[in-house]
Amino acid sequence: MRRSRVVAVLAAGGFAVAGCSAPGPAEVTFYADGHTITAAPIGNCDIKSGVCAANPGATGKLKVRPGRSVQISVPKEIAETPWKVTVQFVNSKGEPQPLKEEIITSRDRYAYTATPPAKDDQIVVVEIAQASVISRTGDPNDAEAVTTALWSLQVQPA
Repeated sequence: MRRSRVVAVLAAGGFAVAGCSAPGPAEVTFYADGHTITAAPIGNCDIKSGVCAANPGATGKLKVRPGRSVQISVPKEIAETPWKVTVQFVNSKGEPQPLKEEIITSRDRYAYTATPPAKDDQIVVVEIAQASVISRTGDPNDAEAVTTALWSLQVQPA
């Protein structure tokens, strides 16, 4: 009986330690046609350390009918930084249409709705890019936006 208590205490301690680990990268939520998924970044970089990680398997996938919108929800970690939405479409003949891009800098916007330009157009890819503003010289006039994380949704026609 004593051994089972020791094992139980060790197991509980392991769960407590696991609960204190640093959170993983932020996830983005995509919603369309009655379905919701969350996606981790397919790539992210730590500006301070210069360490980058790729995770192409994190690409989200949703079935969406032509003409339907995709709603995007980002957490605080993204909303409070500059972020960009890029949407790729095809028309009813399957021909690529011009990209739609919007840069969001308000630092308080948590959602975006990607809407096809025409009722028969199909969204095929939605990407969210998070940016950090850095200066290599320390001069604010030399600052530039650098993508530090990227999330991707691949749309499968429904």
